[in-house]
Amino acid sequence: MFGRPVGWICAVLLAGLSTAGAAEKKYGPGVTDTEIKLGQTVPYSGPASAFSSYGRLMAGYFEMINASGGINGRRITLISLDNAFSPPRALEQTRKLVEDTGVLADVGTVGTTPNVAIQKYLNQAKVPHIFISAGGRRFADPQNFPWSVPMYPGFEMEGRTFGRYILRNKPEAKIGVLYQNDDYGKDFLVGLKAALGDGNAKIVAEAAYELTEPTIDSQIVRLKDSGADVLLDFSTPKFTAQALRKVKELNWSPLQFLASPTNSVQTVLKPAGFENAQGIMTTQFTKQAGDPAWANDPEVREYVEFVKKWVPNDDPGDFVALSGYIIAQGIAQAIKQCGDDLTRENLLKQATTMKGQHFKMMLPGIQLNTSPGDYAPYQSLRMARFEGSSWQLIDDASSGQPPGQQK
Repeated sequence: MFGRPVGWICAVLLAGLSTAGAAEKKYGPGVTDTEIKLGQTVPYSGPASAFSSYGRLMAGYFEMINASGGINGRRITLISLDNAFSPPRALEQTRKLVEDTGVLADVGTVGTTPNVAIQKYLNQAKVPHIFISAGGRRFADPQNFPWSVPMYPGFEMEGRTFGRYILRNKPEAKIGVLYQNDDYGKDFLVGLKAALGDGNAKIVAEAAYELTEPTIDSQIVRLKDSGADVLLDFSTPKFTAQALRKVKELNWSPLQFLASPTNSVQTVLKPAGFENAQGIMTTQFTKQAGDPAWANDPEVREYVEFVKKWVPNDDPGDFVALSGYIIAQGIAQAIKQCGDDLTRENLLKQATTMKGQHFKMMLPGIQLNTSPGDYAPYQSLRMARFEGSSWQLIDDASSGQPPGQQK
């Protein structure tokens, strides 16, 4: 008499549990029980094609993830399109990813110029524009661009870090600045000037260049003629190598500082000539596979093996590629934290609530921290000097902020 009702009750309870479990799954565009579609654009061609290794490495990282079962049982499909470092092309390709392909989010797009081009569109469409590989201040502005979240150190912070180092160690410096004539170069310059304030060290000359110029030789000559004894190079890899060679050719011996995107031992300093790079300064937040100083580090060895297996045609010593590896880890962590709530809103929430994250290949003492009110992922960098064939860390993590203003 009771068997049938009890069985019926159990069936109803099981059905209810199944329905409740299903109800817990929340999906945005590009998400199913088995797949998550993500999009990005990378300059695989054009004047910044040196950044193409970044996209290839990130694709290899998610191939590795998928070979191990994906994230929470879902395969990650990363659709990486060529933007040729052209603003119109970047916007066209991003629209294609959102409107035609239907990706969940734009993740890890590299470069200031392409990200500026797509930022307004993605924010108006309320599509996550996250883990951006660019350090411009406009990408960490939750009031005006709440859907844009960077995962690269702020260029202003790096400029401030250089400025504070100069004030401490060369207070009477006469400074010359080479910078790219866009948000990338200008943000470094803003940070530098903020740190210098009304101190004794002064900027005596500034020389801008366009990304499409074939050489910056004339700018280096002008900076030398200014009498500067410190040179800050806020450029991209090609022009950094040119600058190092030209400074040596002119028999000029300023104290030089390189922006972090250009401090790769293997792809910038080695082609420029190690003899032309002795004593130069930079900031760092990662280890480098091409730097002898890290040759026996377990994480570096693991990274080298990863590149050999999953991105065999690229150089493990390429810093641009390495930044893709770190950012891919951030993307994977955020997706993992989403669980079955794979909506655009929740993915944005995970990207903006990182606390104390430290990913493989980041330097000791460096962490990622974001909050809904402050999207800047890094609050500290480390200064390093180039000696022989490698970078030597020379201080603890520094935010470049005045005392008492660090987060």
